[in-house]
Amino acid sequence: VQLQASGGGSVQAGWSLRLSCAASGSISRINALGWYRQAPGKQRELVATITSGGRTKYADSVKGRFTISRDNAKNTVYLQMNSLKPEDTAVYYCNADWIRTANLEYEYDYWGQGTLVTVSS
Repeated sequence: VQLQASGGGSVQAGWSLRLSCAASGSISRINALGWYRQAPGKQRELVATITSGGRTKYADSVKGRFTISRDNAKNTVYLQMNSLKPEDTAVYYCNADWIRTANLEYEYDYWGQGTLVTVSS
């Protein structure tokens, strides 16, 4: 099982980016998915999460600007980021709280590699 994040880049303040994170491998089900970020010198923090049923949760700092969504058929989670600010600069990581494989084994607290988002003023 692998989580592959993509879509990061360098943009100017006010621009938009869309991150994607696709899970690959022999997967039968993925529970909640989320995006976290870690800015230089800071701890990793929650950005947004989405349950398997589509219920979402956002950090206050991104409410109204970011939208998390998922495509269960593609085992993919997205993060649409609008009105980006310099303080959004960070490495963004996707996370699955658990993944059930085709062999009915569970992978808990599964992380993908990060994708860097840089927002300049």
